[in-house]
Amino acid sequence: MATHLPLPALLGCAAVVALAGCAGTPPARYADLPTASRLQPDSAPTRPYSYADTARWDNYQAIIIEPVSIYRGADHQFGDLSEQDKRELAAAMQQQFSQALGSRFHLSDSARPGTLRLRLTLTGASTNTAVVSTVTRFDLVGLPYNAVQSLRGKEGIFMGSVSYSVAVYDAMDDRLLKAYLARQYPNAMNVGATFGALSAARTGLEKGAEELLTQLQ
Repeated sequence: MATHLPLPALLGCAAVVALAGCAGTPPARYADLPTASRLQPDSAPTRPYSYADTARWDNYQAIIIEPVSIYRGADHQFGDLSEQDKRELAAAMQQQFSQALGSRFHLSDSARPGTLRLRLTLTGASTNTAVVSTVTRFDLVGLPYNAVQSLRGKEGIFMGSVSYSVAVYDAMDDRLLKAYLARQYPNAMNVGATFGALSAARTGLEKGAEELLTQLQ
């Protein structure tokens, strides 16, 4: 005997399917970035474009972290995010990357042998959908989808994200050693990251900082 779902459930399922097709939009190429011409497609899930030169990271003991800049190119991915929100995320990015990299490098403000220079650019962000982002971690429609996304390491529905550019230079000669574009988001079942419009983007920045730290070990 066939089982018929009530209309609200059917509409909810349709919404999940539609949103699933929209989730995970990768960063644009960001044509106005200084590193844009050096970037090549990358297979890493959160880094669709990257560049790498030969570098011995153990030869570097210090790092200069320049103030985070906000991308102003026409191909930005901020949508209708306010300037205040952009500035808040830029400040959070400065804090998260400084904290993470400070556990491995001496944070410096002068170029000396053995010093890296890090240039970070905030290029896009999206906010959590109020209430719905939390509810869909528990209801019968969103829970199964988000649970699968969590296991796959993919993005959940109605949850925000952050996009940014990373460029790592040798501070002495300004030689580009590493660059990439990234899009980060919380685990799809991270309920805590659904509270507050920018909490998912902030969690993404935390993940991004730890990811860069791992790459520079």
